[in-house]
Amino acid sequence: MIIFITQHRAGTVRPVPARREDGSKGLNLQVDSRRLGASVKIMKPLAVDSPYAQTWGSHAPSRAGFGASPKQIFLEKFAFARARSLRAGLPLAREARALPGKNRAFTLIELLVVIAIIAILIGLLFPAFRAVQDQAKRTQAKNDLMQIVNAVNAYYTDYGKYPIDTAVKGTGDATYATDNNALLDVLRNMTGATTGNALNLRGIVFISPPYVKDPLNPRSGIGTGTGPGQYYDPWGTPYRVAIDGSYDNQLTNPYTLDTGAGPSPLNIGVIAWSAGKDGLAPDNGGTTNFNASDDVISWQ
Repeated sequence: MIIFITQHRAGTVRPVPARREDGSKGLNLQVDSRRLGASVKIMKPLAVDSPYAQTWGSHAPSRAGFGASPKQIFLEKFAFARARSLRAGLPLAREARALPGKNRAFTLIELLVVIAIIAILIGLLFPAFRAVQDQAKRTQAKNDLMQIVNAVNAYYTDYGKYPIDTAVKGTGDATYATDNNALLDVLRNMTGATTGNALNLRGIVFISPPYVKDPLNPRSGIGTGTGPGQYYDPWGTPYRVAIDGSYDNQLTNPYTLDTGAGPSPLNIGVIAWSAGKDGLAPDNGGTTNFNASDDVISWQ
């Protein structure tokens, strides 16, 4: 058997015979590869009557061509490398790794560039994502406040009075903050963890908020660990509620006149508000300028 090196030029193919196998380790092949390229072919003997056998003998090339496809070149090089590995006693996997493959992995620089682009995109999108989250919480707080107001008004419709414990709040206007559990117990027909309430003898459930998911960090629901029975806003502060206990249809506006929260007094029987993201309301150190606050109110 003879191993041929086929040198490719534009429009021509010239086979160059290499050394015969001489029993030494490996094959010492001298190839001039300065031209377009070279491919290795291991030729099988042809029949004696073949026209190529008259020129090249019994080890003539199987066919004359005008170059091979990249796939064929790769297969021929791999076949030659395999034969060389077997002759030299080398592992086949070692030779296979030395051959060019079709798949190309990312370089370290390319990976770093991709990571940098992803980091930049996250940095651009994160503020927008936080803004969407804050808006969703404000929407939820507004909905909770309206449910509280509607529940108090529904109680007034059924009982002809507001759900105020006059023994605790007196006969004037009543305001609930960190003690809103007293009001929510009446509206939920509960007394602590026990069903029923002395101010709701008909046992009507006017509101049924969910319980908080984390008892130690209460948000968006009725507290079960910290502040049991209190109704917390999405930021973890109890809702504020004011009720017209004097029944004159007037309530003092907790915010300064004409700062975005309407006039003062308000001609309304029930109002509720949330301290917002910063947790500060006018009654606990927050500003009374509504436009300068992040509070959420029920009457606007």
